[in-house]
Amino acid sequence: MEPRILPRAEHPISRRDIDANVLKVLYRLAGAGFDAYLVGGGVRDLMLSRKPKDFDVATSAHPQQVRDLFRNSRMIGRRFRLVHVFFGRQNVEVATFRKQAEAVADTDDPLIRLDNTFGTPEEDAFRRDFTVNALFYSPQTFEVIDFPGGVDDLEARLIRTIGDPELRMREDPVRMMRAVRFAAKLGFEIEPATRAAIGRHRADLDKASVPRLVDETYKTLGQPEAAHALVLMEELGLLEHVIPVLARHLKSRGATLAEQPAVRNMAALGRAIGSGLSPDHSIVLAALMLDLYRDEHRRERGDPRRVDILGELRGRGFARGDTEQMRLILEAFQNLAAPTRRTRRLMRRPYFPDARMFFEMSAPTYSIDATRTIRFLADPDAFTASQAASPINGVQPPASTRRRRRRRRRRSRHGVAPIAAGDLNGASVSPDPTRRD
Repeated sequence: MEPRILPRAEHPISRRDIDANVLKVLYRLAGAGFDAYLVGGGVRDLMLSRKPKDFDVATSAHPQQVRDLFRNSRMIGRRFRLVHVFFGRQNVEVATFRKQAEAVADTDDPLIRLDNTFGTPEEDAFRRDFTVNALFYSPQTFEVIDFPGGVDDLEARLIRTIGDPELRMREDPVRMMRAVRFAAKLGFEIEPATRAAIGRHRADLDKASVPRLVDETYKTLGQPEAAHALVLMEELGLLEHVIPVLARHLKSRGATLAEQPAVRNMAALGRAIGSGLSPDHSIVLAALMLDLYRDEHRRERGDPRRVDILGELRGRGFARGDTEQMRLILEAFQNLAAPTRRTRRLMRRPYFPDARMFFEMSAPTYSIDATRTIRFLADPDAFTASQAASPINGVQPPASTRRRRRRRRRRSRHGVAPIAAGDLNGASVSPDPTRRD
């Protein structure tokens, strides 16, 4: 198939928009006699006049040849061998052109398990997932090379699989999540045949690699368009296979998806990310689960409707460390929503900066005045007794109880509590029966 080639005058990509270290890698590969192109999302974003988050390089050089060419590199991957070329903290990912893996004989399961067969630029383009991610840019000729029709889909603002969408989703079910991520990120529609294939094969997510699915979930929901991504996941039926407890919670609400508190919390997170926040995984999970957590917090112990949020998340592959930190942040939200003097102890906790940021970000969803809470924590004495006793942020704090001082008696080496001085007044002391005179 002859590719569509866009000369420099017909596209907006300039070398000035490409990272200098990426250009060094491209030019050294070309200087050594190898084909080398900028590929994937970096080309897509440059074509849309967006700033790419990172750049990927594809080349005819095999991994060991790339490794030999760059001393500042290392080979990574088992299923898919890549080379990372390091420039300080930055690394440039270099992949060899590959072709679609051969189908496994005598099976109806097309799930890709080996994908390390080297190929040509055309074969490499057609093994990629979506047309808009399969564009090549040549730094030697300044041309954009389009094998599968990605330029047309960029103009039409469509996410379309390369080849048969039914087969592509079954080959790698995580592609369904990637379709959602790119549609949300770019503001594109998912092409009808691709959308229909997702609807038919969404249950295949249960067969996907758990670490890859969790990683893709964080990428999908940890972006400025997080609210749109969550809505798409629910509309396409993916959420019930990724976080089923949240899918059930959203379905139980009467409001439309866009009006639900969980979606508004994700919109607040997205705005923060757009302003420069790089949230930990625990913050993403907290934004997702806050509304469900508040519902559970209001239920009595023993209520059969209560759910184990941490257990549900861990059962879907989310790491214990991330879910435990999420729990602390959610508990802090409840304390900050109805603060008492004891709430100030939160300020000494190592997670308090994250908890405070999350509280200030999410409080407007529930009409909570975060500034009043922060003023209260800074100087509780500035509030009169009547103000402190009244509900703060419309939430009645729990009844305060004085801490009772308990006199602890230290035990002796023999397990007998020493007698306090006050106990000797008017009291007789029996001799120790174990003592020998």
